[in-house]
Amino acid sequence: MKRRQVMSLLALMAAAMLGAIACSNLSAVPPSSAVNLTVSVAASVQEAMEAVQAAYRAEAPLVSITYNVGASGSLAQQIAQGAPVDVFLSASPQWMDHLATNEQIVARTRQDLLLNSLVVIVPAGTATVTDWQDLRGDRVAKLSIGEPNSVPAGRYAKETLSALQLFEPLQPKLVFSKTVRQVLAYVETGNVDAGLVYATDAKLSPRVQVVATAPTDSHSPIVYPVAVVAGSRQREAAQAFVEFLSSQRAIAIFEQYGFAMAKYKVGQIAYRTQYRWSG
Repeated sequence: MKRRQVMSLLALMAAAMLGAIACSNLSAVPPSSAVNLTVSVAASVQEAMEAVQAAYRAEAPLVSITYNVGASGSLAQQIAQGAPVDVFLSASPQWMDHLATNEQIVARTRQDLLLNSLVVIVPAGTATVTDWQDLRGDRVAKLSIGEPNSVPAGRYAKETLSALQLFEPLQPKLVFSKTVRQVLAYVETGNVDAGLVYATDAKLSPRVQVVATAPTDSHSPIVYPVAVVAGSRQREAAQAFVEFLSSQRAIAIFEQYGFAMAKYKVGQIAYRTQYRWSG
């Protein structure tokens, strides 16, 4: 083959490779026709996601979003059983892993989106608890945590109490809840003396006060992954919404509600986290 032909062939191959790379990096764009997305969302991120929805409406006015809010475990089970869901935002990697194992999410769309922390709350204006060890005292008759088998906040609570050697001694006092928001409500109404919730939940209510924060090494990292559900019939629109969740506009909203942003995508080598707490 002549030198000129070889050079031309190499040029064509390079152009093809660049084109393929460019196509692979294209972001999904909002649809040009009306679409309704069903998004299953962990209860602890409900208010932030409602604000995100309003912001996304300005960018993609043809997209309407219906949120299905609940405990991550229950939401994952619904998806596993074939519920018509387009996007899943979990409060625990465990439940996203469960769906991934059964190929029920689109793996390339998965990303770790948010970070949170676990705190002890009591009714505002009370002084029954000042640290973790006070939970063992007589002034705490009832302590609420999420159900560890289905509520991520409950699993993190059990891990923390176990690490602090408190889980077994506190067994008679424990009141298990179906969602982390139920724990918050129990403390707000005084139905329990203390509860373990996310820092973002505590920030929402003036009726509770934070008295202690879980040591970071006492529980698994509190990470919120998001992904397009494999059964979605409108994957492009779903992916466009997922990508919007890591936009600067959405980040500002999440940080306003007290979340930190996790910069990680499954399949990438680097794990970069922004610890920029706003509350």
